[in-house]
Amino acid sequence: MNLYNKDYKEVLNNAPKESVDMIFTDPPYKTTKRGNSGGTGGMLKDKNFINGNGGFANNDVIHTDWLKKCYDVLKEKGHIYVMTNNKNLKQMLIDVESVGFKVFKTLIWVKNTAITNMWYMDNHEYIIFARKGRAKKINNNGDKSTLLYDNPKNKLHPSEKPIKMIEQLILNSSNENDVILDPFMGSNSTGMACKNTNRKFIGIELDKSYFSIAKKRVEEKRKEKENEQQTLFGDTN
Repeated sequence: MNLYNKDYKEVLNNAPKESVDMIFTDPPYKTTKRGNSGGTGGMLKDKNFINGNGGFANNDVIHTDWLKKCYDVLKEKGHIYVMTNNKNLKQMLIDVESVGFKVFKTLIWVKNTAITNMWYMDNHEYIIFARKGRAKKINNNGDKSTLLYDNPKNKLHPSEKPIKMIEQLILNSSNENDVILDPFMGSNSTGMACKNTNRKFIGIELDKSYFSIAKKRVEEKRKEKENEQQTLFGDTN
């Protein structure tokens, strides 16, 4: 597992072409004046959320630069999954295809929590599912385009996504020991999903505090594995 506390540009500019098997990411994007689409409570009091920045200092974050770099490092026939919300879906679809990706479809994550709204409460987010080059089928053709996973409790990051949901996507679009990339890993949920499914992981996170959380989760997972081995092979009475 390779974790980088850097800007995605520093890492991906030096990455070998077509060296990644799959990409899953939840990139920063513009939000409403009420804040992040998944934010409630004290999070909405944060200055960046009130200003509609989604907790990121730069409000002009929907762009194609990171997508171009992802396109370069992804292997031919590789799959990419990009999280987004209703406000940004249209532009994100345009951006994804503008760099060369071909969109299969838009998946829907039903998260069983809702944001108060006068025009139907939002209880879902979107996952753009696209490919590079020729089409490759997913490993489980019986899976549906609607993903039912509860919004994580006790989040380590404001926009943290369910590990089990990420695992499902990883299992469908990669094989064991494949390399998975997340250029905006946050608290490292994608990395944990890779650990659980025996994939290699490259995670990039600029924020130092979230990067520290990401590293801590890796260490806790390592200790958990060690304890399991001690239980399996230790002395018994």
